Amino acid sequence: MMRGMLGVFQELDSTVEAIEELKQKKVGDLTVYTPTPRHELEHAVEPPRSKVRVFTLVGALSGAAFGYWIAIWGSEYWPLVVGGKAISTWLPYTVFGFEVMVMVGALSTVFGMFYLQGIPRLTMTVGYDERFSHGSYGIWCECAPDKLAEAEAILKRHGAVEVRGER
Repeated sequence: MMRGMLGVFQELDSTVEAIEELKQKKVGDLTVYTPTPRHELEHAVEPPRSKVRVFTLVGALSGAAFGYWIAIWGSEYWPLVVGGKAISTWLPYTVFGFEVMVMVGALSTVFGMFYLQGIPRLTMTVGYDERFSHGSYGIWCECAPDKLAEAEAILKRHGAVEVRGER
């Protein structure tokens, strides 16, 4: 039983037109392969907003809070009273809080990218061909069995060099 259709394209314009028609007719879920990032494909696919920014925000806020807390805790635990000044004030610890915020925010961003993309992938990606790393464009359309013929016709109509079903 086929899971979808894979189309291999040589031209960027025909790839974009095929993506737009597949999305317009709601044939199935699309995965687009490209040798280099192209803004034309990004506009055609219209990806949703990335959820990585939530990881960045939570990590940065947690890092800032932890940075302030650890600095204040350290000065309260080992007080160094100089001239009767307050031991814990927020202003001197802003630099340390900022540095920890940047570090934890960056690490949580990297973790979020890996987590949301499922890296490392332990199984082979369905619909990938080595030609997509050497100059060709690919569209993998995962669809219901009754829509396979329609997906194949759309891919061929827009000039796919090769169209094949994948399991």
